[in-house]
Amino acid sequence: MKKSIVPYLVKRFLRFDKEQPFIFLSALLAFLGITLGVMVLLIAMALMNGFDKEFKKKLTIMNYPLTILPVFYGNVNKSLLIDLEEKFPDLKFSPYVQSSVMVRSGSKLEGAYLFGVNFKDEYFVNSVLSKAIKDVKFNKFDVLIGKTLKNEFHLTQNDKLMYIFTSTEPGGLSITPKLKRFKVKSVFDSGLSTYDKVYSYTTLEALQTLLHMPSNMYDGIHIYSADPHNDIEAISKFLPSGVSVKGWWEDNLNFFAALEMEKASLFIVLMLIILIASINIISSLLMNVMNRRGEIALLLSLGASTLEIKKIFLYLGTIIGIGGILCGVTLGLSGIWILGTFDIISLPKDVYPTSTLPLDLSFLDFILIVSGAFLIVLASSYYPAKKASEVDILTVLRNE
Repeated sequence: MKKSIVPYLVKRFLRFDKEQPFIFLSALLAFLGITLGVMVLLIAMALMNGFDKEFKKKLTIMNYPLTILPVFYGNVNKSLLIDLEEKFPDLKFSPYVQSSVMVRSGSKLEGAYLFGVNFKDEYFVNSVLSKAIKDVKFNKFDVLIGKTLKNEFHLTQNDKLMYIFTSTEPGGLSITPKLKRFKVKSVFDSGLSTYDKVYSYTTLEALQTLLHMPSNMYDGIHIYSADPHNDIEAISKFLPSGVSVKGWWEDNLNFFAALEMEKASLFIVLMLIILIASINIISSLLMNVMNRRGEIALLLSLGASTLEIKKIFLYLGTIIGIGGILCGVTLGLSGIWILGTFDIISLPKDVYPTSTLPLDLSFLDFILIVSGAFLIVLASSYYPAKKASEVDILTVLRNE
């Protein structure tokens, strides 16, 4: 009989009591609160991870996984490029020359960066540009611009675009800025409006000519690597003194640190929903204990142990909590699938790196949410269960 008393009483106490409806209502609110908390946490963490991944993906493309830079001018040259290609045949290299410029079209003027690249090499290094330069032949003074700049200046293919260089050249009795018209040959779309507005690409020869640079000298070398965190160590050991290699993440450390802090803060705040819901478990179980003091005292007097009484109310709270967690997980995963499958919410592309909701729930976040919710439920159920096992038999039976 003792073996069956705990599950029997748990089932009995879970039923709706017409005489004490508030106990059932409190348990229902606790169940719904935990369900809502787990569901919101799963969707929120999936969104945070998704945006984090999209930003990293876009920044990896536009900043390039790895970049070789000279410590002193002239250290990055064709000889170094050949040595790198021989030493690391699995990596893709694209030398470049860079200049800060002003872009002018009519009365409109914008600050920008103009890169001189070898488009054949750039095709294998930058997946965004590869879509725009595929099957396009670039002449010396042709330019590839971003979609945002094209729309802002109302440009079409083969339009002329004026670039004003920060370097100057003598002209008569004065010094004038260097000007050059480029023909718009193609347009790229990275999904990041700032990059599409600020970055432009022309041929390596054009920019070397305008900046009076030797054809074998570069400002740097962009590298495509599938595993940049490991490759950066091998490359840095190979490079001569006076040349350094930089990973894309080194320019964005503060940005991603802020994202991680925001994610942790959101996790803590949303976990409070489950914590508040667990208060309803405590109140529901305490009301149950107070309402059934006579039954508890009678069970103890008939030979039930305090451990069995504790188990009854511990199981009650755990069942309510686990039921809420399972329901929340089901609704949360369903919500993630629906938001990820159907275009319900559309994001502005000039603000976010993607027009659809990016959702990516990591296994670690899933485990942290479920285990955190379970621990809160367990802790909330323990105190009422302990109070139930401490009922004074003589006092309660005398008053009853």
